[in-house]
Amino acid sequence: MTHFSEPSAEERLAGQQVGQSSDEPVNDRGEPQAAAEEGSQDASPPGGTGETPEQMAARLQELTADLQRLQAEYVNYKRRVDRDRELVLQNAKFSILSALLPVLDDVDRAREHEELEGGFKAIAESLERIVAGEGLVKFGASGDPFDPRVHEALMHSLSPDVSTTTCDKVVQAGYQFGDRVVRPALVTVVDPDPAAAAAVQPSEAQAEDGAGDQQGVTQTTD
Repeated sequence: MTHFSEPSAEERLAGQQVGQSSDEPVNDRGEPQAAAEEGSQDASPPGGTGETPEQMAARLQELTADLQRLQAEYVNYKRRVDRDRELVLQNAKFSILSALLPVLDDVDRAREHEELEGGFKAIAESLERIVAGEGLVKFGASGDPFDPRVHEALMHSLSPDVSTTTCDKVVQAGYQFGDRVVRPALVTVVDPDPAAAAAVQPSEAQAEDGAGDQQGVTQTTD
């Protein structure tokens, strides 16, 4: 009786490899088709697009233009956001400073009546420094030229001592924040007196005639 020995693990593994290699398709050179296709894929251009250098340059130029356009849009957006943020901040300051004007008026009246003393004086001066540091500017003084854009006239009078419309007394100070007038100054106004101007003109004419007569006498004497 003939006895057959059972194949070892190495023999079974070798048989499986032979079977697999025999089942795989091969090309004309006897190489497995899968290996040949893998080699051909490795030899293809990077990215697998098959573009020519001219096409790649054109696409690169187009992408660069898109990137530049997006960068310009972002810069414009950032500028617009910064401008809007600054405008909101200025409007908030304007509202707060406008609400403090009655308090500043009380400080001015207390100073006029010499009631600004002690701790109240220190608090008032601190308040004035703070609002000035935030950009609030006080204006309006006696002798300033009258400007209807920043002054509001309560009463008019005539005077021979002025040649243009001038602020006489400041009833209430005005305040300005940047280019914006928070509140115009309330003032009394002095206008030039036409009668005084008319009286000055004959006097000047007489003086000129007197000077002319003197020059004529001088020339005759010579």
